[in-house]
Amino acid sequence: MTRGPTLSAHRISRLPGGVAIPALPEQTRMPSPALDRFNGAPDDEASRTLLTCLHSPRWARSVADHRPYPTSDALLAASDEAAYDLTPADLAEALAAEALPALPADAYGAAHTALSAAHAAYESRFGHAFVLYLGDTPPEESLDRTLEAFRSRLTNDPETEREVAAEELRRLARRRLMTHLRGAGL
Repeated sequence: MTRGPTLSAHRISRLPGGVAIPALPEQTRMPSPALDRFNGAPDDEASRTLLTCLHSPRWARSVADHRPYPTSDALLAASDEAAYDLTPADLAEALAAEALPALPADAYGAAHTALSAAHAAYESRFGHAFVLYLGDTPPEESLDRTLEAFRSRLTNDPETEREVAAEELRRLARRRLMTHLRGAGL
């Protein structure tokens, strides 16, 4: 798996007389009370918050230990980096704490049956909970997307599925972390 850059590009500003100076990224110049609270939180509080995003003590420690973060982008980059560094044991621990994605409130009985059967087959084949990031999926499409993901991923070999599950966990952690930064948890 390749990793992207962890620092955003800086814009260049010009002073009178044509002298160029590096400018800070937009997020750096704007105050972020939630990020400030996270950066200043006691270690145990920051770790508890992070564990609600991804249940991996190694991941939470890594992200918490690198505070303070100058921007939310820097925090998300550190989150991604720590997620990429999860060992198989860390991944297994994080997967054990995950639950099946919630069904829409108006889902019919057959959908519950289909998802229950797919989840049972998945857990039997791979030995852990199915995880799927649905953050970019419209709510009315989440059931179809979940069932399609089950069908598709049940054909994976265990190593490929471990990589797919790790990527889904990384994306879930990123979304949960952003939710906390928006003030839901900090």
